[in-house]
Amino acid sequence: MTLPEADAPDRDDDDLPEDDGPACVMVFNASDPSGAGGLGADAVTIASVGGHALTVATGAYARDSARIFEYFALDEEAVAEQARAVLEDMQVDVVKVGFLGTPENVSAVAEITADYEEAPVIAYMPDLSWWREDEIEAYLDAFRELLLPQATVLVGNHSTLWRWLLPDWTHQRSPTPRDIAKAAGEMGVPYTLVTGVPLPEQFVENVLASPQTVLSTAKFELFDAVFSGAGDTLSAALAALVAHGNDLAEATAEALHYLDRSLDAGFRPGMGNVLPDRMFWAQPETEEESETDEAAQDPGKRALEGFVMPPHDTQH
Repeated sequence: MTLPEADAPDRDDDDLPEDDGPACVMVFNASDPSGAGGLGADAVTIASVGGHALTVATGAYARDSARIFEYFALDEEAVAEQARAVLEDMQVDVVKVGFLGTPENVSAVAEITADYEEAPVIAYMPDLSWWREDEIEAYLDAFRELLLPQATVLVGNHSTLWRWLLPDWTHQRSPTPRDIAKAAGEMGVPYTLVTGVPLPEQFVENVLASPQTVLSTAKFELFDAVFSGAGDTLSAALAALVAHGNDLAEATAEALHYLDRSLDAGFRPGMGNVLPDRMFWAQPETEEESETDEAAQDPGKRALEGFVMPPHDTQH
């Protein structure tokens, strides 16, 4: 019999079952009303791969599915108070750093991550070409000096990281992912995930590298579409998978696979770019898939029962 609340016996915290909920990922990023990237994309991605997102707003974009028109930054005190209120209450397993908006916010986040150095930091550097030149320069300088020394993994597109970390590159060939990783390593970054490295015949390569060596590579065929939000999706998935205890190589491979599936299921909600479907696995089955499942359940339609292996299709 359930006791009325007033008569329920008091219990110590020691009597409560041990919490075995999802790993917590603290995310610093801007609010994006289009859902292309930003905090909303991070939260959906992290939940999709089994984590719990602790979202700290650094500002807000004014944007649609095609482009960013303006950015409105929160001040550093507002950013810090959001984060510290959560950190004093919850165990944070990984920190994901997205767009922080101002050098002052970079400084505030760097101070926080330094205080919680046991949590790995996944730092994503987006394309900032939409922004004003003087603001880009000040932001990148602050990020390089204050946050890169604390980053566990730096994630970014090949061309974005090249322009930022190797501005004086003079070789005729493009820098390799290891060249970029070595440049990041000079700032203290042990691992760099370089995405979108151009390959012949409409393929790109994504490479996880350290300053010393290439750790893993994954080759993907280019989609015939322009996407918004791929970088936030990848870095958020990587952060959540690392938070769950996966080793870095395994987490990177799974995050890239998740991104590929999200892009493959991408949709165009407006008149601009295609957005990743980060909940692709939750979509209803098509009629063709349903008929296939019915056939599989009918013993008379199943050949070599007991020997047919189902496809390995991870449902996050």
